[in-house]
Amino acid sequence: MKKDTLSIGRIISVSLMLFAMFFGAGNMIFPPMLGHLGGENFLQATLGFVVTDAGLSVLGIAAIIFVGTKIDDLGKLIGPKFAIFLSMLIYLLIGPFFAMPRTGTVSYEMAIVPFLGDSASLLTSVIFTAVFFGLTYVLCLNPSKLVDIVGKILTPVLLLSIAVIFVVSIVNPVGTIGAAQGDYASIPFFKGMVEGYLALDGFASLAFAIVVINAIKNLDVEEPKDIAKYTLVSGIFAGIALGVVYLALSFVGAQTSGTMAFENGGQLLADVTYRLLGNGGRMVLGVAVLLACLTTSIGLATSFADYVHETFPKYSYKAVLTAVCLFSFAVSNVGLTLMITFTLPALVMVYPPVITLVLMAFMHKKIGSHPAPYGLAFLFAFIIGIFDGLKTAGISLGAFAGIMEMVPFFNLGLGWIVPAIVGALIGLVIAKAKK
Repeated sequence: MKKDTLSIGRIISVSLMLFAMFFGAGNMIFPPMLGHLGGENFLQATLGFVVTDAGLSVLGIAAIIFVGTKIDDLGKLIGPKFAIFLSMLIYLLIGPFFAMPRTGTVSYEMAIVPFLGDSASLLTSVIFTAVFFGLTYVLCLNPSKLVDIVGKILTPVLLLSIAVIFVVSIVNPVGTIGAAQGDYASIPFFKGMVEGYLALDGFASLAFAIVVINAIKNLDVEEPKDIAKYTLVSGIFAGIALGVVYLALSFVGAQTSGTMAFENGGQLLADVTYRLLGNGGRMVLGVAVLLACLTTSIGLATSFADYVHETFPKYSYKAVLTAVCLFSFAVSNVGLTLMITFTLPALVMVYPPVITLVLMAFMHKKIGSHPAPYGLAFLFAFIIGIFDGLKTAGISLGAFAGIMEMVPFFNLGLGWIVPAIVGALIGLVIAKAKK
């Protein structure tokens, strides 16, 4: 075999690894709700979701390769201190601020609530999440091959569960596909793009990039351009697989749009599973989701504690781990619906500038190393992101509403694009003048 050339089998192996890294219980709950709200427009909405979930995941990993090997290298395009700030922000979002608490909440709502019925309460939630994050803490202190083994089994079980639910829903539909709601009726594709932020895979890809890079290097690929190439090829395969799963889940959710109402995708999926497969099917799905959430929680807690300890050595791994588990336990009890309500506006603010930096990383060699183009593009995108976040939260923009209406694509949730380009151009002029 030619050096730096991977066989189809090895490419598929890396693709499956990427898929397993990105696909978790969180990825199961958003597409069904998207289909539920998208109704007859569920296909367009799902395609938008795939763009900002799977698409940004691939671009994020590739961007890291273009500038270095880890997330800090992306932030260093603006400056060393900013690199720490950006990395901490992303680790907080994929850790205790949202993704980790979500593992506890989703586990409770999909594996416990369906069997408790009216007995479910805040007390039962507190008890369950205390046990859940207690296990997370213990297993993070005592790494075990059992976690890896369970992780390798879970993805096939989850996929098999989804396949069964999808096939049965075709043979025996749970309801009718109704009209789209809200923005899903007028701009379904772009609304789906915004919802894709919730999966957090775009952020996670920046933190997980080093894992993919090392995996490809271990297959005797050494040239950076070849590493980037195989990352992109594997990412495309993984993205297609994610897209297929999302379409299946969205289709199931769309069947509930005409006759039922749900607060979130976890409730929807649990209810549909019971309607189609009874308590047995719901139990299998619940256990699979519970274990998937536990392994995800362990991975997130470990990576967060490792990063903070390495960046700030005065804080021990055990102390950081204790803090992150306690914080996640507290946040997880606000409920999935409320968590999403508060988190989406924040993600809408933060994602645009990060996407901007990711895209500019691909032009690093042409732009150069001066921080002005990267910093101003990031800043301008973030300013628009703030107004996008306020709009998503339902907060009036007041006097700024008219100004924002003049920003191209703002009504589509993409108002940051032109300002980011303007910021980059101004930064290039500054960089050239100083040079």
